[in-house]
Amino acid sequence: MDEKLKNKKVSAISLGCDKNRVDLEKMLFKLSNYGFEVVEDANDAQIVIVNTCAFISPARKEAIDNIFEMCLLKNNRKLEKVIVSGCLAQRYKNEVLKEIPEVDAVLSVSDNENICEIIEKLYGVKTSKRGDVKGRIFTCRGSYAYLKIAEGCSNVCSYCTIPRIKGRYQSYEMEKILEEAKYLAKNKIKELVLVAQDVTRYGEDLYGKNCLIDLCKKLAKIDGIEYIRLHYAYPEKTDDKLLELIAKEPKMCKYLDIPLQHIDGRILKSMRRHLDEEKTRELIEKIHKNYPEIAMRTTFIVGYPSETRKDFKKLCDFVESEKFDYAGFFPYYREENTPSYFMDKQVSERTKKIRLKKIQKLQRKIAETKAKEKLGKIFKVLIDYFDEETGNYVGHTEFLSPTVDFGVTIEDNKNIDVGKIVNVKFIGFDGENYIGEYYEFTK
Repeated sequence: MDEKLKNKKVSAISLGCDKNRVDLEKMLFKLSNYGFEVVEDANDAQIVIVNTCAFISPARKEAIDNIFEMCLLKNNRKLEKVIVSGCLAQRYKNEVLKEIPEVDAVLSVSDNENICEIIEKLYGVKTSKRGDVKGRIFTCRGSYAYLKIAEGCSNVCSYCTIPRIKGRYQSYEMEKILEEAKYLAKNKIKELVLVAQDVTRYGEDLYGKNCLIDLCKKLAKIDGIEYIRLHYAYPEKTDDKLLELIAKEPKMCKYLDIPLQHIDGRILKSMRRHLDEEKTRELIEKIHKNYPEIAMRTTFIVGYPSETRKDFKKLCDFVESEKFDYAGFFPYYREENTPSYFMDKQVSERTKKIRLKKIQKLQRKIAETKAKEKLGKIFKVLIDYFDEETGNYVGHTEFLSPTVDFGVTIEDNKNIDVGKIVNVKFIGFDGENYIGEYYEFTK
């Protein structure tokens, strides 16, 4: 390491999705291996990476606010270099460099691999030749890690900017995924959360056939891995073979994150979704009937162009009747250059806010009712970490995706090993987390 770079500390602000988080963790490992000290607090660092999202306008605003905050630290001479990565960097690279000159580098996805060389150039030192170092510095508190299996998306939904930002769907080679999974297992990771914009298309572009089931079966053979979770399964690719795998493979979490976005047939067609209303209803009913052990999470868009009161009521009725375990709702955001941006009958912001509040309230009641049904029962919980502030252990179950769904707080003074799966009796629910009592170890 050049004298100019010795004792430099690096910090990162992660604002992107789980897929971007994986990219950041790999960059941090490269930087640590190079010789930089990685610190949590940006105030203690000379170099800060702001890992951004640009999917919807609130995410862009959050990213820009954080970039400006870091540039202010730089102007106050607390920071030396501000680097922007992630989707905002990919989508608006030239604009960021032009409008925020305090930013020192804006990274496209292909730049991530060369983060050390980029910093060397920023400091004007000789570029070193280094081998391809692979590894990750985990930024999540817990015994789980995200395993990205593909980049980009080819679904071209009418409201989505991802294909323009990340390009068409590109599956990663299976051998490389398995190699990374083994690395994660050696680093005491117990749960693999498979992530891609659409995991259910894995392999079709690379191998000419769908390979998700084959990949999951091979991952399940890795010693040390206890759980495998899927984010996100698109409805049209969620068939009986996949559902059977989830139901029967012991290491597959009995959990399915399946974004539906709406239920009205006309709106689904306008959204360019691949499953119509009838087939969507059939799929959900089949899961409820044939695979009741599988918990379902989904997402819906409220206020899509031309959505009428009747359409919205149909959506509310669907949510109420199907009683999803978890559901997220988002107001429609009019993203530039997407097909829906140019559509007539845009719904007013006021109407979207009213509808969003109403359907969130509806789902909250459903989720609370389903949560209370679990009280008094015993479940296996993967212990993620010990919270020193509260003195409690925190974990999650296979039917609770970490950070996305409810957590489990274990109020016990016993010593429990982080990373272990233990029996926990659910004795309470505070609206955000289950409260549990520890039982004996199961593993």
